[in-house]
Amino acid sequence: MVFSSIVSSPRGILSPQQALKLANVYLDNACNEDDDNIALVLCHDTEVSLYQAKKAVKRIEDQYLIKEIAIAYMDLGNLLENRGYPNEAKVSYKKAGKLEYE
Repeated sequence: MVFSSIVSSPRGILSPQQALKLANVYLDNACNEDDDNIALVLCHDTEVSLYQAKKAVKRIEDQYLIKEIAIAYMDLGNLLENRGYPNEAKVSYKKAGKLEYE
């Protein structure tokens, strides 16, 4: 067995591109998930990965990646709104807006 225990992986070792890719994997899975509880956990994982990508990309000032992260935040907001979490959706929309105007 490769893993002796299940632990959260350190996202800090990922490049901004990898963190964004991981966020989009979580987001895609959340979109396709029928169970609302699992979808919400995947949305949380999306948020954590987007935060990591945002933090790393600000150091290198890559405008393309910043735009892609903003799009992912918008997509997350849309999913949350469609799943019945309007307050959480507003937070994602606000984060997207902040990135677009930085």
